[in-house]
Amino acid sequence: MARPTTTFRCTECGWSSIKWVGRCGECQQWGTVVDTSEPTVRVAAVRPSTQARSITEIGAEAVAHWPSGIAEFDRVLGGGIVPGAAILLSGEPGVGKSTLLLEVASRAASEGQRVLYVSAEESVSQVRLRAERTRALHPELYLAAETDLATILGQIDQVQPQLVIVDSVQTVSSSLTEGLAGGPSQVREVASTLIRVSKDRNLPVLLVGHVTKDGTIAGPRLLEHLVDVVLQFEGDRQTALRFVRAHKNRFGPTDEVGCFEMTGDGIAEVADPSGLFLSRARTPTSGTCVTIAVEGRRALPVEVQALIVKTQAPQPRRVVNGVDSSRVAMLLAVLERRAGLPLSGFDVYVSTVGGIRLVEPGADLAIALAIAGAFRDKAFPVTQAAVGEISLAGEIRPVASAKQRAAEARRLGFATLIDSQAVHLREALRLAFAGSTVEKVDVPDF
Repeated sequence: MARPTTTFRCTECGWSSIKWVGRCGECQQWGTVVDTSEPTVRVAAVRPSTQARSITEIGAEAVAHWPSGIAEFDRVLGGGIVPGAAILLSGEPGVGKSTLLLEVASRAASEGQRVLYVSAEESVSQVRLRAERTRALHPELYLAAETDLATILGQIDQVQPQLVIVDSVQTVSSSLTEGLAGGPSQVREVASTLIRVSKDRNLPVLLVGHVTKDGTIAGPRLLEHLVDVVLQFEGDRQTALRFVRAHKNRFGPTDEVGCFEMTGDGIAEVADPSGLFLSRARTPTSGTCVTIAVEGRRALPVEVQALIVKTQAPQPRRVVNGVDSSRVAMLLAVLERRAGLPLSGFDVYVSTVGGIRLVEPGADLAIALAIAGAFRDKAFPVTQAAVGEISLAGEIRPVASAKQRAAEARRLGFATLIDSQAVHLREALRLAFAGSTVEKVDVPDF
């Protein structure tokens, strides 16, 4: 008889320990380590039914994607939805996850696929109203408002769909597992069952996942390991722009980004978002500079705006929107120490146009030029852009995808691109101000 052993396991990531601890040693979560005592049983070796073969003897079969009807969504998935794939879509509340998936369901139904949309948070009448507003009505789109896992499996057996959407996995519960809906054990059981059905029937399943306050997917981390694709739906509810990114994709790349725009009639694709992040001013304005940012495999022009205001306060304000505040503080120090701009007595405001967030260091030069232009009250030419990372020594370092950024700048009509060839920040400022106008503030020449 096997001797029972005591094992403590984390309900979030599955980390195990021989004694109880208050904090998981793997994911660093508090109160997630529970007792999972099980008898230790030795597994006997079983003769395999199929012999292992060399990898060179196994034929390569291409993964078949079928398009969902939304090109931007298919771009992120790597060409479309793969039969038998389990896809997890997460995002903040109100960002538009249900609207996007309802549009995906409608497009798939119009392509001849039978779709089952299971809403565990809304009634079928509420989903019908939203579908009518977004023109997503189709006879091959079936709706069901269920929160019980067994009932959802019965709906799948009855409808026999080619695509299943469950909104959301945290609100579905199983009677075979203890705990409330949304708990680690319930989420694990529901996701595992749906993924097993997906693999057995070659049926693609789209799961909606909630996120926590820090932006991570709620529930156990095991959920991300079970699914084939993890998508993140991002966007500010105050703006219409939305992004879909792939954090994990077993059937395609993870560096693609899909662009969408929320409208009154639902969600619309943005095939060429190059004009969304530029101001519509026809005349040059001081304190503005355009950079070419890379989102996934896309090069996008983004306008950075800066405003400098004289202040008598002992601690000047540093207000940013769409950029990293610590990065802006570092650039202000470099501008003052390496370029001779006395910015310590001014309030500095830096923002991007269109609600996009710049996190890559390639936008450093554009931010620095926008601040310098606002300080000298000089307007750069509208055909000028800047790309480069600035070091603490004032050197301009090259950035990734430089050729792609330069090609996109030429395509959009930017005649001048200031980059790492300027070598130093002073030289970049001199080149930028060579064609500028409207000087009103007397500062040292560069």
